[in-house]
Amino acid sequence: MATPRIALLNPNTDVEATRQMLRSAQAATPAHIKVEGRTAPRGSLFITNEADYEAATSVVVSYGQDVAAEGFAGVVIAGFSDPGLRSLRGLLSVPVVGIAEAGIKEAGLHGGRSRRYSIVAITQALEANQRRSAAAYGHGQNLASVRFTSGDPKLLYADPAALEHALLAACELAIRHDGAEAIVIGGGPLSVAADAIAPRLGVPLIEPVAAAMRRIGREIGARSEGPVI
Repeated sequence: MATPRIALLNPNTDVEATRQMLRSAQAATPAHIKVEGRTAPRGSLFITNEADYEAATSVVVSYGQDVAAEGFAGVVIAGFSDPGLRSLRGLLSVPVVGIAEAGIKEAGLHGGRSRRYSIVAITQALEANQRRSAAAYGHGQNLASVRFTSGDPKLLYADPAALEHALLAACELAIRHDGAEAIVIGGGPLSVAADAIAPRLGVPLIEPVAAAMRRIGREIGARSEGPVI
């Protein structure tokens, strides 16, 4: 039997971010599944506003079809705003999962019950988008807050130590002031920083790339089981 392959599709043009997210994805993927990174051939380095989001949506829908044609068993859209998710899902016959979708669902539901969770991100201009996503994925009512780091997101992303410090502070505020029982980090390229601060928090920290790999692995498994003969 051929090894199932999953495409990790970065909707931004930052190849280094793809590499970082791929490491997180590989760590969360079962050994019998292979994950490969793909980077958007055009667009922006970073989705910082609604205009970037719309542009990324167009790229994901067109490029995502080319990627799927390579023979992948599933596609993960590795941008927390999930650009193009619904459209690409409607066009492909294989599972398509967004990292915001997976992260929010994992943070918002645990042990069969809803739990209060917060989204912590670095791009405040996308707050409305993230709140819409929480509602669309069935966890708008138990969203405790959307917290952001301060300062220019691009400068912060370029300074790993500062990024860790800023994310940790925002997570602590979400826990202490908003009553968050879990945190989902709002950005795939933030995976390294998320892993670094997770042990310092008193609640589960959901890294969305890893959550998406867990989710798509389950979906691929469910499709491959078929009827019992």
